[in-house]
Amino acid sequence: MPRTEFIATGFHVPERVVTNDDLATMMDTSDEWISQRSGIKTRHWVSDGETGATLAREAAHQALARAGMKPADLDCIVYCTCTPDHFEPGNGVFLERELGLRDVPALDVRNQCSGFVYGLSVADAWIRAGQYRRVLLVGAEVHSRGLDRTTRGRDTTVLFGDGAGVAILGPTDDPRRGVLSTHLYADGRHAEKLWVDAPGLAHDPYISEELIRAGKHRAVMDGREVFKFASVLMPQSVATALKANGLSPADLKLLVPHQANLRIMEMVQKTIGLRDDQIYMNIQKYGNTTAASIPIALHEALCEGRLGRGDLLVLTAFGSGFTWASAAIRW
Repeated sequence: MPRTEFIATGFHVPERVVTNDDLATMMDTSDEWISQRSGIKTRHWVSDGETGATLAREAAHQALARAGMKPADLDCIVYCTCTPDHFEPGNGVFLERELGLRDVPALDVRNQCSGFVYGLSVADAWIRAGQYRRVLLVGAEVHSRGLDRTTRGRDTTVLFGDGAGVAILGPTDDPRRGVLSTHLYADGRHAEKLWVDAPGLAHDPYISEELIRAGKHRAVMDGREVFKFASVLMPQSVATALKANGLSPADLKLLVPHQANLRIMEMVQKTIGLRDDQIYMNIQKYGNTTAASIPIALHEALCEGRLGRGDLLVLTAFGSGFTWASAAIRW
């Protein structure tokens, strides 16, 4: 049975850069307040005409060019997002259309911050089974249009950015390379600690003026609880991935965590016992781009020469649901 290798990566963010000082003109906040609590300095927000599907299209074209491939070479799209362009259908088919494809299956994964690793697990299973040979795995988000840009929404609005990251995956017979294992978890007891209540068919009608006035269409987060659980469960998931493959933190070349909050990532690094050169963080530039954060960070790490052939890479994520996940990959 073949393993799944990363053939190429790509990413794209909107040109519009929003600084902490820009946010201070919209709400009661400051660069110092945001930086101390999250580590974020800037984020990218879409402008008119840009959507999640168009961001993903640009990232996909970049990855295809790096792989020397055409869109027609793709067998399947796995599109991970928590900010779809429309209630239905999913964004995968819109990206398919943007790439000029027809008859290619498109699966949407709604696992928020853990989405890219969940999607990797699905793509890996398909490739190992021989069902598809070239899978485009996408993480893309447009948070900015759903944010409350007033002081009322400050705690979440300052955190999120827009962007897309992709990976083209395929089979390899090289036993020294590829995805070694994926590990997925969820605990719905904490679903309301980080969620967007509406629109949703738990409500009748599923969207109304009353729901909008109550702010039910905005993201709500219990930051203290999210920090507490993420700081414990992300290191645990990394330990599971290492143990499953008979490896230790000393074997790890690079950890690419979901870029949720600098303080969480620092806690993860400390708990696992990693050196600074063993973890990649770029949240200061992009903020939290949810399902896009791992592929964006992975692409930048590769461009900076942080990973070489045969190096051990681990991905880990935690987010709404709660869901969390990890993957061990031999590059």
